[in-house]
Amino acid sequence: MIEDQASSLRRMNQAKQIKVIAVTGGKGGVGKTNLTLNTAIACAKQGKKVMVLDADLGLANVDVMLGLRVERNLSHVLRGDCTLDEILVTGPYGIKIAPATSGTKSMTELSNQEHAGLIRAFGELRTPIDMLIVDTAAGISDMVVSFSRAAQDVMLVVCDEPTSLTDAYALIKILNREHGVFKFKVVANMVRSEREGKELFSKLSKVTTRFLDVALELSAIVPFDENVRKAVRKQSAIVEAYPSSPASIAIKHLAETMITWPVPKQAGGHLEFFIENLVSLHE
Repeated sequence: MIEDQASSLRRMNQAKQIKVIAVTGGKGGVGKTNLTLNTAIACAKQGKKVMVLDADLGLANVDVMLGLRVERNLSHVLRGDCTLDEILVTGPYGIKIAPATSGTKSMTELSNQEHAGLIRAFGELRTPIDMLIVDTAAGISDMVVSFSRAAQDVMLVVCDEPTSLTDAYALIKILNREHGVFKFKVVANMVRSEREGKELFSKLSKVTTRFLDVALELSAIVPFDENVRKAVRKQSAIVEAYPSSPASIAIKHLAETMITWPVPKQAGGHLEFFIENLVSLHE
């Protein structure tokens, strides 16, 4: 009986592993937020409990893209008006969204104390999740770097534009040289063909191999699809509105891949931002 109780306690104390993925792009207009939402929904359709953090703290739009009504957001959490659980809104297939603010410059310039408050908010989260997908802001600001280095996987979204590649390289360089991030998942988005997607990845890979100590992996090639724009106008996800469209099929395959990405048994290295708190809440 004592052994059975001890075994039960050990099982209860085993932390549930949570997969944390930062979706970033270096620049705006690469389809990062759309990809974040659609992969989140696709993962949820696979039975995962998914949360999306809108980390574009001053220009939030995740909730708008799905036509969701938001009463409170992360600024209310930082002010101490409510908990993180109380601002969560529910999207398709039960995904949870932590909305940020729009048009609030102060949210893009958080102090160290406010940054710590955001960390504490995750430490107090009670909503059970399997995956946290972080939609970062565009650019290479300190906030983008903070969220990217905090994740277990950085998913870099690029498209066939010169500025997309140069900005992606700049972000990789900062995360690698200043923060010790060595692995990056790359998604070639809105490409005209599989060949174009592979060439895009090859261009980025060649320059990073030459100048940086990093490993890039081509995780998905998502084709240009007019249905994406139609879904956005409907304030719907393409995997819901047009599930058989080329982009939807590619995104579903990407989601299946994301689910298989391994999760470290313990938080460490550059995961100190909020991984430890997310893991401990499930102990």
